[in-house]
Parts: sequence; structure tokens; C-alpha cells
Amino acid sequence: MASHNALLSGVDLQCYENNHAHRTEEMDMEQLLVRRGQPFSVVLQCTDHIPRLPDHQLNLILHLGKNNEVVLKVSDSEQDHGKWWFSQRNAQGEVMLTLHSPADAPVGLYSMTVVLLSADGQLLEQTKSQTFYLLFNPWCKDDSVYLPSEELLQEYILNENGILYQGSWDDITTVPWNFGQFEKDVVDICFEVLDNSPAALKNSEMDIANRGSPVYVSRTITAMVNANDDRGVVSGRWDGEYSDGVAPTRWTGSVPILRRWSEGGGQRVRYGQCWVFTGVACTVLRCLGIPTRCITNYSSAHDTDANISVDYLFNDQLENVSEGRKDSIWNYHCWVESWMKRDDLPEGFDGWQVLDPTPLERSDGVFCCGPCPVHAVKEGEVGLKYDTPFVFSEVNADLIFWIVHPDGERIQVSQNSKVIGRNISTKSVYGDFREDITANYKHPEGSMKEREVYKKAGRQVGQKNKDPGQLKLFIKHAPAIHGTDFDVIIEVYNSGREDTDAQLTVTSNAITYNSIHRGECQRKTTSLTVQAHKAHKEVLRLQYDHYGACVSEHHMIRVTALLQLTNQDNIILQEINIPLKMPALHIKIIGKAIVSHKLTAHISFTNPLPVSLQGGVFTVEGAGLTEAIEIKTHGKIEPGQAVTVKFSFKPTRAGLRKLLVDFDSDRLRDVKGEATVIVRTKMQNRNVGLH
Repeated sequence: MASHNALLSGVDLQCYENNHAHRTEEMDMEQLLVRRGQPFSVVLQCTDHIPRLPDHQLNLILHLGKNNEVVLKVSDSEQDHGKWWFSQRNAQGEVMLTLHSPADAPVGLYSMTVVLLSADGQLLEQTKSQTFYLLFNPWCKDDSVYLPSEELLQEYILNENGILYQGSWDDITTVPWNFGQFEKDVVDICFEVLDNSPAALKNSEMDIANRGSPVYVSRTITAMVNANDDRGVVSGRWDGEYSDGVAPTRWTGSVPILRRWSEGGGQRVRYGQCWVFTGVACTVLRCLGIPTRCITNYSSAHDTDANISVDYLFNDQLENVSEGRKDSIWNYHCWVESWMKRDDLPEGFDGWQVLDPTPLERSDGVFCCGPCPVHAVKEGEVGLKYDTPFVFSEVNADLIFWIVHPDGERIQVSQNSKVIGRNISTKSVYGDFREDITANYKHPEGSMKEREVYKKAGRQVGQKNKDPGQLKLFIKHAPAIHGTDFDVIIEVYNSGREDTDAQLTVTSNAITYNSIHRGECQRKTTSLTVQAHKAHKEVLRLQYDHYGACVSEHHMIRVTALLQLTNQDNIILQEINIPLKMPALHIKIIGKAIVSHKLTAHISFTNPLPVSLQGGVFTVEGAGLTEAIEIKTHGKIEPGQAVTVKFSFKPTRAGLRKLLVDFDSDRLRDVKGEATVIVRTKMQNRNVGLH
């Protein structure tokens, strides 16, 4: 380095001004976070005026990657289209440098150094390296994640609170979720997730080069959110045994999961199920700058053999006799959609893309799914990547019931094209209510266009159901409240002119939301004669004494009815899933909500079950309000007993905030509550007047 008097004393990254302009001020005000395709300015501080060119020249050097694998020299001219460049303006003892990043630049952690060169190119001096994050920019028209609606961006990038939909297609329930994408250190963890992907560990330079593509980044995230193949975040489990981890129903947000994974050195967090994977993926993708929303598909098919049908095999006793990996219908299944251009596909498939981080099937040898264009699903274009046949089946498969006789003969009982893929839901951008987006995924059920698409997808359209004859089967139920007894009514209607003899078998089973049987509650077989033009009603009383011991943490009862006509092959099968209504937690906030001022929350719960509860624990969290904390109850909570706990916290950020609470115990799990708080930056004097 040539001998000369030092001129450069440092660089002011102007984090406050830049982060505000790039809509990242909620993430951090002490770290520079900018979005690609949008200029940002830093101030070079000097001990003296820098001599005029051509005697000296300033250059900027950027390094990208954990080990500075990629080096970029920033041009001082915008003539190099599609590359980094900067402009400069001199002031008293300072130089303002405005950096322009290309709209397809790789996202990641950059380090920046300003160097001063002599006229002949000798390095005279350089500043200390400083870092900044570059994110996707959905506000930039040239970015492939550009979304031209401020309303949508407020929801799909900036909203830290969300709603996940559960229950069943005809009894939809809601679960609040804290995405917390702007909470402290979350952006660091999101890039840590990318850095731990198999591709990054194998060839980090190639991985970094690919990080300009939201297709590549989002597909990597779907693989890394589950821990099946790699150093992923969450381990899935569905068997009810969660004693060596956290039950999936206990989580109320993504931040504790991401922090636990990072603090554990990339050790998988136990345990998650589909809505947990979805919530975590949404947090990471929104944080990185890709517009993302959570989706729930009701009566969602898991088609294990890729034949675009779900095949249920029963014996004469109504026992499931499917062997090996069974097709199944999940009561609901959650995934995310992310908004992006698909330059890797023919025209017409930009926009919302399905990304499913739940480890269901392998894709290119890895448990991941997507991005799959929603429009490709609707039009049956199953040849387009990624994983379109699987997603098509999830929303569009036909349900086929088979009876297997003792001699092995299979008889197709019914083929139903209207059962799978119902009430596909997401949270509205206009408030905390549901938006139905089923029409984005499929044409109207039973329409000619829907059947054309089904055939186009490679499945021969089955014959219309045989005439079911004169008997019709219906299942209804009274309000089903967890902890109470309730009636299920099976109605057999005879539309014919003759009395008809039949045998009716009804079973009730405790199931999980993804159709795993946890135990049979009751079974009833009745021989009956249904009079012409009359209805016969059978009542099955479901008692807590029967279902309480085997009901899953998803509080779901499946009732199946099989009607077999005497001396005929005709068999009718109906099935419904009954979500048990859960009690609510009541939350009262005491005090004025002001940043850094103490608030107190009172949380109340009443045991609705006819049995006592033990091991009760409340989990509380809220973006901008409090980190996740646990409050344990002491002793038993007897039937009908009310319990109140209280805790204090100090809000950290202003705005509309949500406090989310979960209650878990040995016999009752997944009891949720929430409270909305408007946090102000300082005490406001409401009695303003003239004196």
C-alpha cells in the first residue's frame, strides 16, 4: 500500500434512513437491511477532502457468502446493465455513496469495503469491512417477486400475525399464529437455514449464485423446514408420543422454533405437523421478502401411488384392509403459496405457487414440494414442475370405496368426484376472516370442464355411480362439545315403492386430522326394514366415557356407516368427521400499552371435562410484545374448576399486536386464546386543549 496520509475514517451505513425506505425498520435499526433493485446510500467519512479525480478514485468491493466466496467489484457507472454500480456526491469532509443493486442479485449477507486508489490503480487505503443483508423486493417492478398491490404486501410481507384454518370442511376452526418475521435475530436464522442446506454445504459458491432465484430459494426452504433429509428445522411426528419434545399443538408461533433450532446448532426441533411446518415456512419466506400466505385444503388427498384417486378398502365388517402405504384423506392439510414469476416455465404460470414443507413424498429424492403453479393445478398441466401431479391429487382426486370379500374379490362400492379438495382457505387481507380460494385450484365440481381437466391429468374418468337404488344414507349429529355426550343420527331413507331389508353397521373412531386411527369408540350393527317412502333413524350416543380415553390431540371423531341390502350386492357407505368443540381461554390486559412500559395479562381457563386435569401449562408469546414463556399450574384442575394465571411483560414495538396463549395438560390439549393490543410509542395526552 503506497505511503500517504489517511483520508478515510469510516462508513456510516445510515441504517435508520435506509431501513425505513426499504420497509425493514421493524426488523432492526442497528443493522442494515435493504431490498434488491432499490438504491440505498451510505456516507463515507473522511479526515479531509478527497483530492479530485483523476488523481484518486473510489471503489467499492462486495463479498458474499459465509466465507466471502463471491467477490463483486462495484462499478462507478450504470453502463454495465444488470450489475451493481454506485454514484457519489462530495460534501464537507464526507462523500455520499448511493449503491444500486440489480433486481436479480443473490439475496444474502454482504460485506462491503470502500477502497481508495491512486490514479495508476495502486491501493492507498480501505475502510473496515461492514455487513448488510440484501432481501427480495416485491415492491420493485423488475424483481421476479414483484406484487403490484400495497394492500397485499401489507399482509403477505409485513403482517407478523396470521390465522391457520383447521377443523373440517363443514366445521372450520381457526388457530392464531405468530409469524414474527421481524423479531430480533430472525433474519439471521433464516439465512442460517439456507446456509445449512445440502446444496450450500456441498458447493456454497454455486448455491450463492442460485439465490437470486425465488424458485430456487423457496424450494430450498420447503426442504429445510422439515428435518427428514438434512439439517432441517422441525421433525414431524403424528403418533401422539411427544414426551421427548413439544407436542405440535402447543406451538403458537414460529419464533421459538427457529430460535431453538439455531441455539441448538442446527439440531432438529421436536415436533411439528402440517400447520407448524406451514407457519415456519411462511415466517422464513416473508422475512426473505417473498410474498407468502398460508393455505388450508379440506378433505385433502394423500395419493401414495400417483393414480389420482384415493382407494379405501374395507372388509364386510367395515374394517380397513388396505395394505402397505395407504392412500388417505386428511381432514385438512396446510401448505403455503408464494408469489413469483416462473421464467423456467412457459408463459401463463406466474403468480401464486404451492410450496408444501410437510414431508409427505420425495421430490427429486428429497422431502420437499414445489413451487407448483396454482394455475397448472387448475388446468391439469401435471407435466410442469415442480410436483404438480401430487398437488393436483391433493385437491382433485376421486374417492373410491371398495369392499374386499373373504375370497379376495374386490367390489367397487362408489366413486365420488366431489369429496376431495373442499373450501380451500386463506386469511383475508382485509381482516381476520376467511377467504375461499377453491376456484383458483379447480373448476366447479362435477362440471364438464372439471372432468375434462381430470382426464387431461392422465386419469380415465370413471363411470357415473351406479344407481344407488331406492335407499339413501345420511349422517347428522348434535353439537359435539368436548367432554360431553352427544348423539349421532344415521338416517336411511327409502325412496322406492317397496319395503326394503338391510343391515346397517355404524362405527365411531378417534382419529387424527390426517386420518390415523387412534382407537374405536363404539360399534353398532342393526338389521332393519325401511318402509317405502319413509326414513329409518338410528341414534348412536357418543359418550365421553367411550371416546375420552382414545381421542387424539386433534379432538376428532370419525363416524362411518355401511348399509348392505339383504340378498343384494348393493352397498352404500357414508363417512363424516366430527371436530369436538373446545373451550376458550379468556385474556384480559391490565394497563396502558406503551413501548417499554409494563402490562399485566390475566388468563382464565375452566376445565370442561368430567375428569381432573394434571400438568397444566400455559404458553404465551406475541411479536413485539413478549418472547415465548411458560406458566405452569400447580396440582389438579378439577371438573368445572376455573384457573387464572397472570404475568407481566413490556412491549418492545408499537402498532397492532397480538398476544397468543395455548393451554396443555395430560387430558386436554390445544386450547387457544388471543388478545389484540394497540401499542403506542409514548404516553399520549388525550385532554389536549387551548389555554
